[in-house]
Amino acid sequence: MTDKIFIPQGETIPLSHIGATIEALAATISARRDAGDESYTYRLLTGNEDGLLKKVMEEAGEVALAAKDIERAANQESLTGNEHARSAAVDHLRYEAADVVYHLLVVLDRYGISTDEFAAELNNRMTDGERPTGGVRLFDEYVKRGK
Repeated sequence: MTDKIFIPQGETIPLSHIGATIEALAATISARRDAGDESYTYRLLTGNEDGLLKKVMEEAGEVALAAKDIERAANQESLTGNEHARSAAVDHLRYEAADVVYHLLVVLDRYGISTDEFAAELNNRMTDGERPTGGVRLFDEYVKRGK
């Protein structure tokens, strides 16, 4: 954990499949800092910042288009009775969403934001009832809303 976040005393750290996966991916990304030019992740971490940021924008756009494809596929299914199109579109959205998460984690690593610190940002945006028990939080001096 960084010195910007904390877990409230008496709360336990939650277990999560997505958390474990994100942590493993973040560790792999961080380890690629020493991989060399043969690694795509290394090139994203150390290369031209515009290339990485354009990739995040591109992948986010692909998520939006994939989501729209689900709507179109659902309409097609209602007309044709073919259930395969919607299922394939959902699979495509999942694939594109994974690309966004990967590239976002590369951006966070490039600029020194840990997954714990990112989780704390998300947790700070939730109400007490929504936030997971034991979820890390940002200390007040690090909470920034807007610019």
